[in-house]
Amino acid sequence: MLTIGDLDLKAVNDLLLNQGLRLTITPPATDIPGSYWGNPEAGLIQNRIFARTDTPVHSLLHEACHYICMPPERQATLHTDAGGSYTEEDAVCYLQILLADQIPGYSSQQCLQDMDQWGYTFRLGSARSWFEEDADEALHWLIEKQLIQMPPPAIRMPEKP
Repeated sequence: MLTIGDLDLKAVNDLLLNQGLRLTITPPATDIPGSYWGNPEAGLIQNRIFARTDTPVHSLLHEACHYICMPPERQATLHTDAGGSYTEEDAVCYLQILLADQIPGYSSQQCLQDMDQWGYTFRLGSARSWFEEDADEALHWLIEKQLIQMPPPAIRMPEKP
C-alpha cells in the first residue's frame, strides 16, 4: 500500500489546493487530528486534511473526496465524520479513483489495489469490479453535482488477466 511519504508531497499538496483543501503533515507517531478510522488514516476538519508520511494515499484521497463531494454548509462544520448518504459515499470512492491518476507516482490501478488491501467492500468483490460494472449511480451523482463531466476522464487500467 503506497503512502504519501512515497510520493512528491508538493504534487499531493497542489492537487489538494486545487480542490480547496489545505494539507497538514503531522509528526510521526502522533495522533492525526480528525481521523475517523484512527492512525495512520487521514483526518479531516473543515478544509484541512491531516496526514502523516505513513498515511495511505487512498486514505488521503478518500477524505479529500468527502470534502469535495459535500455541500458548503457541511464543509463549514466538518469535523472527523464526513457523514452523507450511501450514494455520496460511493461517489467519494469513484472520485478518489479518478483523482489517483492526477498524482505522479500513483494511479487509479494502484488506488483500486490499495482499496482492496485496506478492506473496502463492494458487492462484486473488488474495487475494480465495482468501478467497472456497478458504479453507475456514483458516476451519475458526480455528474449531477457537476463534480465531473460526462464522459469521465479516462483512467489507465491494464487489461484484466
